[in-house]
Amino acid sequence: MTAETAIDMGKLEKLAEVAVKVGLDLQKGQDLVITAPLAAAPLARFITKHAYLAGGGLVTTFYNDEAATLMRYAHAGDDTFDRASGWLYEGMAKAYANGSARLAIAGDNPMLLANEDPAKVARANRALSTAYKPALEHISNFNINWNIVAFANPSWAKQVFPDDSEAVAVKKLADAIFAASRVDVADPVAAWKAHNAELARRAKWLNEHNFSALHFRGPGTDLTVGLADGHEWHGGATNAKNGVLCNPNIPTEEVFTTPHAHRVEGFVSSTKPLSHQGTLIDNIQVRFEAGRIVEAKATKGEAVLRKVLETDEGASRLGEVALVPHSSPISASGLLFYNTLFDENAACHIALGQCYSKCFVNGANLTQDEIAAKGGNSSLIHIDWMIGSGEVDIDGIGVDGSRVPVMRKGEWA
Repeated sequence: MTAETAIDMGKLEKLAEVAVKVGLDLQKGQDLVITAPLAAAPLARFITKHAYLAGGGLVTTFYNDEAATLMRYAHAGDDTFDRASGWLYEGMAKAYANGSARLAIAGDNPMLLANEDPAKVARANRALSTAYKPALEHISNFNINWNIVAFANPSWAKQVFPDDSEAVAVKKLADAIFAASRVDVADPVAAWKAHNAELARRAKWLNEHNFSALHFRGPGTDLTVGLADGHEWHGGATNAKNGVLCNPNIPTEEVFTTPHAHRVEGFVSSTKPLSHQGTLIDNIQVRFEAGRIVEAKATKGEAVLRKVLETDEGASRLGEVALVPHSSPISASGLLFYNTLFDENAACHIALGQCYSKCFVNGANLTQDEIAAKGGNSSLIHIDWMIGSGEVDIDGIGVDGSRVPVMRKGEWA
C-alpha cells in the first residue's frame, strides 16, 4: 500500500458528491471556484465531475503548493512578505459578486511554517487577509453558497499519526475524514438531512430562549460572553442570501451565533491546540475586559498569537461563539486533527475577528453600520479556537438575570 492507494476512491467520490449536493447544493448553470492543496487534486477532480453532472457552470480550480510556499520563506526578498496577490482575490470577489459558488478543500500541513520566522509569517498573513477581504465578505456575509471539505494530504496525515508510515497515516486520516463527514454510510445525503434536522432543533431551542449572555465555567475558565442584540443561532444547513440552502462546513457539529463585541468579560483557557497558518498555538490563556482581550499568553506559539491579536482593532474581540457537545463523533474519535474544520467540531469554541451577518435576525437586510450597532465585530480575520471539554458547564443568562442550564460537563443539559 502506498499513500496514493491508501484512500478508498469510492468513499472519496462520495465525499465529492456530498460536497456538491449537500455542501453547496450547486445550482444549474452556477459557476464554481475551488481552492485546494496540490495533493488534493483527486478530490478536486471528483468535485469537478459531480459539479458538471449536477448541471453546474464553469468550474475553476486554484492549487497551492507547500514546497513553493517554503521556497518563498527560504529565498524571497523581505519586502514580498508585505504583499499578496491582490489581483487574484479581486478576481475571486468578482466571481462571487457574479454568483459563483465557492468550495475550499482543507488539508495543508498544519506545521508547514513552524520553523519559519514568526514575524514574516505574521506579515504574510496580514497581507493575505487584507487582499482577501473583498472575497471573504461575500463568504462571511453568506452572499453565496459555500462549502469546505477535507482531503488526507500525506503531510497532514503524518502530523496526526506521526508513528505510522505515510501510507498507513493517510489511510487512517482518510477514514477519519469519511466517518466525520458522514460518507461511510449507505446514503450520505439522507444522513446529512437527519443531522441537519437535529442541529436545527438545537438552534431553535436557543433562539426561543433568546439569552442575553452565556456563562462558561471550567478549569482555567470563567467567561461571560454577551450576545449581540438581535442575534440568531444557526447550525448545519443555512440559507445563503442567493436563496440556496448550503452546508458551509463538512463536517459540522456546532450551533453558533454572534457575541457582542463589547460585552465579553472574564478569562478563558483553550482546551485544544490551535493550528494557525502553519504554526501550532497551544495552551492559550486570555482575559477579556469590555469585550477586548487585555492579556494573552500561550505555552507554544505565543508570538504568533500576539501578532494575530494585533492584526486590527477587531482581532482582539469575538466574532462567533459556538456550542458543540463533548460527545460529538469527532471528540469521541480521540484524535487531534490540527485542523480547525475538525477540531472546532470536537468542542465548544469562540472565534476572534469577523462576525457573520447571517447570525442576526433579518441579517440579510442589515448594513455593516447596523450590524456594528448591534454588537457585531469587524476584522480582517476569523480564527476559531476551542474552549469546551467534558469539564465545562454553560449557563444561558436571560435579560432579567435568570439562568438556564445549557450544558453540563460538556453535554446538552
